[in-house]
This record gives sequence, C-alpha cells and structure tokens, in this order.
Amino acid sequence: MSQLMKIIGIALAVVLVSGVGVAAYVGSTLLNTVSENSVDLEGQESVPPDIGAYEGGFNMLLVGVDECEPEYAELFGKRCDDAEGDATLNDTNLLVHVSDAPRRVTVVSIPRDTMLAIPSCTDDEGNTRSAMSKQPLNSAWEYGGLNCVAQTVTELTGQQIQYAASVTWGGVIEITNAIGGVDVCLASGIKDKATGLNLQAGTHTIQGYEALQFLRTRKGVGDGSDLGRIGNQQQYMSSLARKMLSSEVLGDVGTMLKLAETAVQNLTTSTSLTPMTIAQIALALKDVPTSDIVFVQYPTGTDPDDENKVVPMRSAADELFAAIEANQPLQITHENSSNEGVVVEETPATTPPAEPAAPTESATPVPDPAQTAVALPDTIKGNSAAQQTCSNGNVKD
Repeated sequence: MSQLMKIIGIALAVVLVSGVGVAAYVGSTLLNTVSENSVDLEGQESVPPDIGAYEGGFNMLLVGVDECEPEYAELFGKRCDDAEGDATLNDTNLLVHVSDAPRRVTVVSIPRDTMLAIPSCTDDEGNTRSAMSKQPLNSAWEYGGLNCVAQTVTELTGQQIQYAASVTWGGVIEITNAIGGVDVCLASGIKDKATGLNLQAGTHTIQGYEALQFLRTRKGVGDGSDLGRIGNQQQYMSSLARKMLSSEVLGDVGTMLKLAETAVQNLTTSTSLTPMTIAQIALALKDVPTSDIVFVQYPTGTDPDDENKVVPMRSAADELFAAIEANQPLQITHENSSNEGVVVEETPATTPPAEPAAPTESATPVPDPAQTAVALPDTIKGNSAAQQTCSNGNVKD
C-alpha cells in the first residue's frame, strides 16, 4: 500500500502559513476544526507555548493511513470493495526533526514493514493495549491509533515526540489539488497495473488522484520493493519542499489560505499541535536552505524470519540520530544502484567535511562542530531537497 503519500498534508501545513496574516487566520478560523480531531500523546511532557523554548530542537511524527473513505473508495478498487477487508494501516511513518540554531530539517522515513516491538499503549477508546514483542510497524495504527504509532516510533528511535499528525488518502487528493500540483521527474517511464499509473519519461506536474497513484506505486519503480518506493516518494517530497519555499506558494496569500483550510480539515493532530504552533513552525522553517532539508530512510536489513520484512540496523541508526542531535549537516554516502526507486541527476548538494585548520603561531579558531558534516553509513539512503533525483521507472528504452 501507500508509503509517503499521505504526509503531504502535514508537509504543506508546516510551511503554508508563513505570514502574520495567514497565521492569524489559521489561529482564529481553523482552531475548532483542529481541536475536534486532536489526540493526546501518552506520557508527553508539557509542551512550551513557543517552539523557540526547545533546546536542541523538537520532533514531529507524520503518519499516513490507508483508510477507505466512502467518498474516495471507488478509486481504489479491490482494496476498498470489502467493508470488512483489510484493516486501516499506518503505511507512512515519518519522524521529522527540526533543530534550533542553525535551523535544519531531517525527515526520517521508517519502512512500514519494519519488524519491531510495539509497547503497551492506550487506544482511541481509552483502553490499554498489551505490549507485543515483534510486529510490523504498520500494524500499530490498528492497535492503538496515532498515540500507539508515536509510542512505537519513540521506542524504536529513542526520540521523544512533541507533535504528531495523520492524514488519509482523501486528504492527499484534496491537498495536492489545493497546491496546484508538484513537478516530478521520470528517468524512465512508469506503468503499474496495481495503481493504474501510466507516465512516460520526462517531467510531469501531478496532482490529486494522479499524485496519489505516483506515491502509491511500488511495482512501477526500482526493484518493486517498498524500500524502492520510499526513495521515489522522497523525490516527490523534495520537489514539494522546493515549491512550498518558492514565491509561487509563499508569495500567493490566496493559495496559502486555501491550502491552510484544506490541510487542517484533513488532519488528525496531537493536542499539542495547535494551529498557532503550525504557524510558528512555518515561520521557523521558511528560511531553511533546501540543502539543509534532508530526507533519509531509517536503516534496515532483511528479517531472518521473513524475507519480505525488514529489521532495524541499530548501529547505523545510532550514528544517524547522534548526528541529528548534534545538529550537524548530513552527508549521504550511499550510492544508488539500478534497483533503487530513483536515480541521481546531479551531485548531492551537501556540505563536505571541513578540513582541519593548519597550525599557526597565532591561535586558530576551531571549526564550529555544528557546521562540520557527518558522513552517514552507506546503509542509510536519502537525499536533500536541493538534490535532483528522478524516478527509476520500470519502462526501459
């Protein structure tokens, strides 16, 4: 099923309210909408009223669920034909870290098929669910909703989550329509019977249902795996970030207002993620360079008990989160192969490691550790929003 597709609504909400007037609109007009759909995060510490109070930055969890909403169900064929069919799953799981000074954004995509422990958590009805020792991550939503996904991701990563939100298939359709589409690059064409997507090589502006097809396609890119699909969807998210930070969106108040209303109406958020908090986050992120907006995959290896599942590579993950917590630029060392979901069109726009200063007779300033790039293990795939990648489609010349 889908992977990064439904987080679009959150990504948009993060940057769409980049002006005082829009922030005021969101705060006054959409407050009740968000409050009605909010969810408590179990064990969450008190959240300050101003995100500037966080030392070292903060974390948001963005979750996409494959819910078969009645108004969109006919678009998804067999997946939604049976009212008692597959359970709703959290197929998109993004942990977003926003640092303080300098501002950087790291989006860690955790594969849905990661086998891990699910801790005891409280579901939406207030019932306490027992812990499970080994289950796929995308079962956590059925087990206990947004709160349980947050507890599971914290257990896996060791990162406390201050804010969380989720969005459905229908939300992606409405939000991508509101923004007017996103440009995607295809190094080779995509033809996928499972999603109905048929695109030729080249650049396309996709929105609405076609965007959803693009983000859902698995067999249409790379080796047909869920991991390949993540890379393909990160290409989409990079393009989305570039568009959101452009004058095309930030300079058009009407577009931002429409986007704000559409996004908030399609989100379920934690009680901590208020409209004014979204506005604060947007204002904090609008000047972040695209080279400092980095998308990575949580490192995994094949599950020895099931070749169709994956398990965490914790040593590599520890290196990733140590670099994130130190607020250092991230250097992707992984080189994409022909099996990846995307191919690289340009050299990644990452900051190279600083050379040690040559000793002199006078005192030499020590390089700021926060400006020294960390070369991540090659098991960690990813790219920055400044980097151009193109979908590695299954239709070859």
